[in-house]
Amino acid sequence: MKYYRTLWLLAIIVFCACSSNDGVSSSNDPNTNDPNTNDPDNPIKPNILLIIADDMGLDASPGYSIGNNKPNMPHLQSLISSGIRFENVWSNPVCSPTRATILTGRYGFRTNVLSAGDVLSTAENSLFDVFNNNAPDYSHAVIGKWHLSHNPTHPNSMGVDYFAGLLNGGVQSYTSWNFTENGQTSSTTEYSTTKFTDLAIDWVDTQTQPWLLWLAYNAPHTPFHLPPDNLHSQGNLPTDEASIEANPLPYYLAMIEAMDSEIGRLLGSMSAEERENTLIIFLGDNGTPNEVVQVYNSNRAKGSIYQGGVNVPMVISGKNVNRSNETDFSLINATDLFATIADIAETGISNSIDSHSFLDALNGSDFEGREFVYTEKYNMQSEGSDYTIRNSTHKYIHFNNGNEALFNLNANPMEFPNLLNPNQLPLSASDNAAKTILMNELSIIRQN
Repeated sequence: MKYYRTLWLLAIIVFCACSSNDGVSSSNDPNTNDPNTNDPDNPIKPNILLIIADDMGLDASPGYSIGNNKPNMPHLQSLISSGIRFENVWSNPVCSPTRATILTGRYGFRTNVLSAGDVLSTAENSLFDVFNNNAPDYSHAVIGKWHLSHNPTHPNSMGVDYFAGLLNGGVQSYTSWNFTENGQTSSTTEYSTTKFTDLAIDWVDTQTQPWLLWLAYNAPHTPFHLPPDNLHSQGNLPTDEASIEANPLPYYLAMIEAMDSEIGRLLGSMSAEERENTLIIFLGDNGTPNEVVQVYNSNRAKGSIYQGGVNVPMVISGKNVNRSNETDFSLINATDLFATIADIAETGISNSIDSHSFLDALNGSDFEGREFVYTEKYNMQSEGSDYTIRNSTHKYIHFNNGNEALFNLNANPMEFPNLLNPNQLPLSASDNAAKTILMNELSIIRQN
C-alpha cells in the first residue's frame, strides 16, 4: 500500500510541475503573441505583401508567352507554380498614375494623376486610410519608390504608418541616390534594390500583428546597369556606358534578376509560420521601356495605351490562394487592387465606383469579374487625354486628336490592323456592335 501511495504522490507532483511549467511557458514564450501563430478558434488575418516592379512588361516576365529573352527569376517562377498568373491585367502606361490608382481605387481623370510626376492630393482617401479606419489591427508600410509627390511627408500624409524609400520617379545611379524615411531625407550609396529589401526584412521582423507591406522596387527602371555579380546570371558584361547603350537588354534582364534574388532573400528571412500566413501580389506597374521591349513595336511599349504599355504581369500566391499553377484570364484593372487588398483585410470594402474586388478569383476559376477594363494617359502633344477600353474580345482607343482605333484582340492580339482604318472599312456587324458597346461604356465611365 505504501508503494502505491508513493507512486500516487509522485504522479501528483509531476502533474503539478507540468501544469506550472506550461503556465510559465505560455506567458514567456515569444511566439505566444505571434500574429502568425495558428489558433483555429481565433483565425489570424493574412499578411499582405504587394511587390511592384518598375517598367516590367509581359515580354520581360517569365510565365508569359510573349518575349523571346526572359530573365532568370526562380522566386517569381515559384510563385507562379504555387499560385495564379493573370493574363489580362491593365495598368496605366506610366508609373505615377498606376500607383495612384492602386492607392485610391480611382481612375486618373478623377484624381488628376495622369502623367509621371503628377502629385496626388492628400484629400484623396487612400488604401492606408481605409486600413487605419477599418482594419486598425494591421500595421503597414511603404518601402521603395513613391513618385506621387516630392514632399518628404507626403506618404505619411496619405496615411502610411512607415515610409522609407525614394520619392522621385528614378535615380541617377542605383548606388547614389536620396533616401527618405518618414519625412527625413539623406543621401545613400547602398544599391537601391538591396537597400529596399534590407528595410523590408527589418520592418517585417519587428511586426507583432498582421501587416500590409507595399514594396515598390525601382528596378528595372533606367538607368540600365550591371547589378552586383551575386544577384544575377547575365555574366561578366562590360560596364561602360557605350556598351550598355549599344545593347541594353542583358543589363535590363540582369536588373530584373537582381530584384528576384532580393525578393527571395526577403521571403527566406521570414519564419515558416509567417511565410505561410502571407499573401503575395507581384505586379508590373506598366509596360517595358522602348529601348528594351521585345515583340511589341517600340512605339507601343511603356508610355503608350497599346497593349505593350498597359497589359502587365500579375502573379498572386500564398495565404488563402486555393489555386495552384493556374492561369486566369479575368479582366482586371490596377484600380481593383485597392478593393481587393481591402477585402482581404476584411475592412468591409469590396467595391467602389472604379475598383472591384477580385478576391473570389483566388479561390476558383469560375470567378465572374469585370466586363470592361479602362485606362488612360495624358498626351503632351495634344494637351489632353488618350483613353482606351476593352472587353473580352475587342479594344477601342480614343486619341485626344480625334483619331480612333478598334482591334479584335482575339484575332489580332498585337493590335494590327486598326479596323477603323479606311482600308479596313466597313466594319463587320460584330465589330460594329462591339465598337458601340465599348463607346457606350466609355461615356458612362467618364461621365460618372
